Amino acid sequence: MEKKVAIITGASSGIGRAVVRTFLENDFQTIAVGRNEKELNSFRSEIKDLSGDLKIQLADIRETSQVERLINKIAEDFGRIDVLVNAAGIIASGTIENTTLDDWDKMMNINLRPVFHLMQMCVPHLEKTEGNIVNVSSVTGTRAFPNVLAYCVSKAALDQLTRCAALELAPKKIRVNAVNPGVVETNLHKRSGMDEETYEKFLEHSKTTHPIGRVGKPEEIASLIYYLASEKAGWITGVTYAIDGGRAETCAR
Repeated sequence: MEKKVAIITGASSGIGRAVVRTFLENDFQTIAVGRNEKELNSFRSEIKDLSGDLKIQLADIRETSQVERLINKIAEDFGRIDVLVNAAGIIASGTIENTTLDDWDKMMNINLRPVFHLMQMCVPHLEKTEGNIVNVSSVTGTRAFPNVLAYCVSKAALDQLTRCAALELAPKKIRVNAVNPGVVETNLHKRSGMDEETYEKFLEHSKTTHPIGRVGKPEEIASLIYYLASEKAGWITGVTYAIDGGRAETCAR
């Protein structure tokens, strides 16, 4: 049988990187999309023991023309698309009073607009395979948190995009779901400008804000994403799935 094809954005690090490995472990032809060429190429030394096939694809998903070329090339080279995982994203601090319009636009132009565009581009191909989409959202999509206003709004919009698309695409047998992680140990916060000492204090504090008493691991999120993309989840669509150690059930503190 022809191997299924999965596209993973944000594959350079963190959750996206873990998702790539998980799909390779399950014998997918996996396209790792990102902007960090060095990190993407480091995959090659990690996957010698895995059964899936890896293709590295450098692309800036903010650029409309690059997204269009990316999807068209993948469809031409592989002849199919079965799964799209939108894992690329950024976080930044800011309140309603001090978030600039430029900061707001940057957040939406990475966390939301490319997801919509990638989904739209993949629909004709996913319809042929009865494939599916999994978006990486956040606990901040379902709960309000202070000083990350634009990030919260971008993830809440992503959740609604997921639900609306699931409803519209169900007749085409395309499923659309999202995962909503709590704090996961990745480079996300450090890339937002948090230094190492501050980040370590943040992780330590997060043990007290997540009822299970620890932060998440990228591999845990990747496992849920793979499940939602698999045939075992064939009757699940339109779900925004919490995987947050109970964080969404707590009061602000």
